[in-house]
Amino acid sequence: MPEFKELLCYIVRHKADLEGTLTDKQKEVFDKLIENRIEFDSLAEAAIFEYGFKLGAKMMLEMLS
Repeated sequence: MPEFKELLCYIVRHKADLEGTLTDKQKEVFDKLIENRIEFDSLAEAAIFEYGFKLGAKMMLEMLS
């Protein structure tokens, strides 16, 4: 999707702009923040997939009965 590519470009550009203004300590904290956000997003995506899968299975069972 072109929207994802465009948004990713914005994220990369803004991250690079911000990192250019940070001290070493601030960069360390910022990198940890990014890592935590990636981990959070991964957990959220897994939970959403699980919910959708269970919902789809319930719908299928209801259609079969």
